[in-house]
Amino acid sequence: MALSLRPATVADIPALNALIERSARQLSIGFYTPAEIDAAVRYVFGVDTTLVGDGTYFVVHDGEVLAGCGGWSRRRTLYGGDQRPVEVGSAAGAPSDQLQPGVDAAKVRAFFVSPDFARRGVGRFLLDACLSAARAAGFTKVELMATLPGVPFYAALGFRPVREVTDPLPDGTPLRFVQMDRDITLPEPTAS
Repeated sequence: MALSLRPATVADIPALNALIERSARQLSIGFYTPAEIDAAVRYVFGVDTTLVGDGTYFVVHDGEVLAGCGGWSRRRTLYGGDQRPVEVGSAAGAPSDQLQPGVDAAKVRAFFVSPDFARRGVGRFLLDACLSAARAAGFTKVELMATLPGVPFYAALGFRPVREVTDPLPDGTPLRFVQMDRDITLPEPTAS
């Protein structure tokens, strides 16, 4: 594989949302029920255009083929695409939404890998780029809201579980996540 990474653009959003849905529907089997996957795609999983505008959401290609997407953020929002209501107490784009490097944890956001590229290093490649960018911006810690299929991946790369979260979605479906964090001043763990 010849992986390359670049910032996502507005023109990428339709292809990214299609990849996100395909990734969620195929890679969540065995972790979430079909009803949970449907609700997650409808209410949570999707591109957050604020990240695209901030230049912190990335596209990974293998040659010309879209292999994955994901990013990091200096903002308080922990998870969810544009279809997700703004979190209580958060005003996306407002000055109070900005995190303080060295004090707050940067957010790792919306990682999705094409099922055709699952377990082939795309997620690690993307995570390495995001952690490097967060470090360069002065952050010493990152946190994320892991989907259940993502928990083993993040744990293998040094993230620790903070708490289990059940998010009741607008249709009443409870969706389970695990909030995780990691100190990014420590040496990179090696993963197989």
